[in-house]
Amino acid sequence: MNYEEFNQFCRSFPATTYIIQWGNCHVWKVDGKVFAIGGWSDNQSPAFTFKASEQNFVFLSESEGYKPAPYFANRGMKWIQQFNNTNKEDLQYYLKESYRLVSLGLTKKRQKELGLNQEVSAL
Repeated sequence: MNYEEFNQFCRSFPATTYIIQWGNCHVWKVDGKVFAIGGWSDNQSPAFTFKASEQNFVFLSESEGYKPAPYFANRGMKWIQQFNNTNKEDLQYYLKESYRLVSLGLTKKRQKELGLNQEVSAL
């Protein structure tokens, strides 16, 4: 995945905003809270940073092509950086999960206002 594809994918989520910050990084937010970052590569290859569940954080921390995210993980946050452009579908899954985790951190009222995490129950 390149940065153009990354931005296109993140743009598909509801109630997101995009900004360039932190040294030309592509930063995606939901209601002002970061859920994905494209940038911070040690070389010219794209790198992608996202929030992870506890289980995914442990798993990915030990997986090739992933590492605890600089600046986030050393503060105790469960963020991962993909630095080796591996499987595009895997990255999309983790970006979607990051969006979900961050949006679930919003108040229920705010989630409803933004139309997020609304489950439709069968009657």
